[in-house]
Amino acid sequence: MHKRVFVGVIGISLLQVIAFPVMANSDLPQLITWAVEHDVAKQQIESQANAMTDAGVASSQWMDPKLKLGVGGLPVDSFALDKDPMTNISVGLMQQFGRGDTLTLKQQQTSEQAESIRKKLGVRALDVRFAMTNLWVEGVYQHRARQLLQQNKTLFKELEQYLSMNYGVGVNQAQDVIQAQLQIARVDDKLDANAQVQQRIKAQFGEWLGKQAQSVAPSQYPEWSALQAYLDTQASHQNDYLALAQHPAVRVIDALIKSNETSIDIANEAYQPQFGVEVMYGNRQATGMNGQPASDLLSVYLTMDIPLFTENRQDKQLASAQHQLGATKAQRDLLLQQMNAQVAAVRHDRTNLQQRLNRYQNGLLRYAQEKTQAIERGYQNNTSQLDEYIRAASDALNIELEQARLQADLSLANAKLSYLLNKF
Repeated sequence: MHKRVFVGVIGISLLQVIAFPVMANSDLPQLITWAVEHDVAKQQIESQANAMTDAGVASSQWMDPKLKLGVGGLPVDSFALDKDPMTNISVGLMQQFGRGDTLTLKQQQTSEQAESIRKKLGVRALDVRFAMTNLWVEGVYQHRARQLLQQNKTLFKELEQYLSMNYGVGVNQAQDVIQAQLQIARVDDKLDANAQVQQRIKAQFGEWLGKQAQSVAPSQYPEWSALQAYLDTQASHQNDYLALAQHPAVRVIDALIKSNETSIDIANEAYQPQFGVEVMYGNRQATGMNGQPASDLLSVYLTMDIPLFTENRQDKQLASAQHQLGATKAQRDLLLQQMNAQVAAVRHDRTNLQQRLNRYQNGLLRYAQEKTQAIERGYQNNTSQLDEYIRAASDALNIELEQARLQADLSLANAKLSYLLNKF
């Protein structure tokens, strides 16, 4: 009976580990698609981009014309409008034009800035996918851990019932029964902690899924077909820069670089003169020197400001734009450098996790089973104690949980790598 119960504890648990297939779960992609489509941040980013586009159209227009009204040549002794031929009531219109191609370039720049904002949609979608995938992986691990704990609890309860029956007929001691009951209580505590973690994961899913997060039940790890296909063709991380350059976060900076290049073009246009036109019409009510009504007056002016002193204005604006472009390019290089280092680190972690999983699958679990069988034989022959027997079962359970944790960590590494390389 001892052997049947305890070998059942180990054997069924081992079968449970083998029975965990690594396959895709169609629920996760569907949930991610729904979350991205209904993401409030998506609406925020689109509104910001639209606001920038409209601001660009506004900034590219001519200045509003100015209306000028007044009285000229008014005699101060009488303030009469019809006494002096020089007196006239004037109305004028003034229009100032853009400096060179500045207005066109400003609209181009704001369009580029709006495009940079829109590219943040890709970053946000990738962030949501990454966060939800991480939660999903943790949910799968907790699900599998709970299955292992429940199975061990069931089999330890069988052991406790067997010991209780033998205690009734004087075969076992009371401490053996208590020892089994203590082990069951410990498993119960782990089950409670597991349930708490699973509820927290569902609550975190609520950020993207709302009320339907309570129905989320992760049970299988995602499939990493796109990532694996990439890794099969790029065994070394030396060529990862090409993939990293397509990452949405890098594309955002690329759009900013274009905007900063346009800023330099705008700064160069500041060296061009700015033109304006002014048209004035003056109405005269007095008579002229010949006794006839004085003729009305028409005036047309062309204005032009000439940038002569550029050292502290135009030169500084151009230098500022050039420095800003250099800073943005450095930002892009730094981001690529950081991401490449992260990819290299995750690649190493992934390799180490695979090696450790092989060690668990090909050695540790088998050793745990052999140790358990040896202790079981010793217990039958009264050369081993029940606490050794239960300790061996606990060790076997811990090994199974450790392997499940390694499987989860490997999936988390795949998720991180897929995020960095944009290979979900």
